Amino acid sequence: MPELILWKNEQIDRFRKDMDRMFSRLWDDFCFPFLARSPRDWPVLDLLETQDTLMLRAEIPGVFPEDLSILLTEDTLTIEVHVNDQFDQEEQAHQTKRREGYYSRSIYLPCKVMKEEAKATVKDGVLNVMMPKCEARTSPVIKITVT
Repeated sequence: MPELILWKNEQIDRFRKDMDRMFSRLWDDFCFPFLARSPRDWPVLDLLETQDTLMLRAEIPGVFPEDLSILLTEDTLTIEVHVNDQFDQEEQAHQTKRREGYYSRSIYLPCKVMKEEAKATVKDGVLNVMMPKCEARTSPVIKITVT
């Protein structure tokens, strides 16, 4: 019975990823360029996979490491950013186009990762998160005798 539950959860995750991908493509193909993308699409990121690791690269210009919070489970990565650009009392802003507030984005990972060994760095406005993948558990093969 536990195998059935695991299979069901994997199928639901796969369906969710497919639906997210489909709606993202629809947005890119049919929306006009002057329409602003939703805040849930920020930060812009890439998720890359090698044989041993998952690597996330996210563009976060103007965000400092102390403004970031990265939460990782075995199959989900969440990036939280608190941006609060305040001006000195002597400065008067006539026009601003900065992001301000709280942003969060969760990414479903294609495989399980070892969350204790993950590392994150920020350099030149790019966040890099390295996550070693868990070894795939295979069920032992059982030979059934036919009588």
